[in-house]
Amino acid sequence: MSLALIMATAAQADVGSRLWATGGVTSIEGTAGGGLSPWALLNGYASDEEWSGTVTLSQATTDDYSLNVMGAGVTWQNRVELTFARQTLDLDTLGAALGEDELVQDIWGLKARLFGDVLYNPWGQWSAGLQYKRNRKYTVPEAIGSEDDTGTDVYLGGSKLFFAAIAGRNLLVNGTVRATKANQGGLLGFGGDRNDSYEAMAEASVSLFLDRRWLVGTEYRQKPDNLGFAAEDDWWDLFIAWVPDRRVSVTAAWVNLGDVATLEDQTGAYLSLQASF
Repeated sequence: MSLALIMATAAQADVGSRLWATGGVTSIEGTAGGGLSPWALLNGYASDEEWSGTVTLSQATTDDYSLNVMGAGVTWQNRVELTFARQTLDLDTLGAALGEDELVQDIWGLKARLFGDVLYNPWGQWSAGLQYKRNRKYTVPEAIGSEDDTGTDVYLGGSKLFFAAIAGRNLLVNGTVRATKANQGGLLGFGGDRNDSYEAMAEASVSLFLDRRWLVGTEYRQKPDNLGFAAEDDWWDLFIAWVPDRRVSVTAAWVNLGDVATLEDQTGAYLSLQASF
């Protein structure tokens, strides 16, 4: 798996006042969080009187699929985050049979910090967000029973950093509840013949800081099961993130997506590079 990131010259500028790594990384849907799930944290390092932004490239490769994501985001005064991501799923195995070699989805995100602080508030930081998703290619999702080519996910998330929690190392815990109708995150449309109503899905992650620059952890994300065409499994991963500088982070993971569109046991590698400015 190869991936290149060309850093903008703006990345050499001041990147804000918040503490190291408190901007998280960028999820596959463009918002600040882990690879699979949004966190309550906002991207970049903007304090209450600053702006910040991020750009990111990510790639996940399993036995039968390849997902590429380009994303960018901006945060205003550590209060509001606006993001955009474009996902391209290469149908490496099914393309010839389906008559389509890729699926493409755009995701516009809005997240607002409601209250709290991830470091010092005993209840952590809480944020609410939405993700408006639109399929740019809908032939395949429609053919397998999807009800719509657009959808909006709404979520509530909480994040808390526990100082010196395990062997003197800091522990970051995140929980999210998402209302969604998205099939495979929206790449296979929204709603289906089995269900066309919003359902509440749980997402969680735990990250341990080995030191200021390295953290390891795991994520879990529940998924709705709307399509009679194929059952949809939950997602999970094991990841390691390296933050060598406040401007740059690198995340690698082993992801398990379960069965995807009749193809079983989709596991593989994930890599994401992010620049903050």
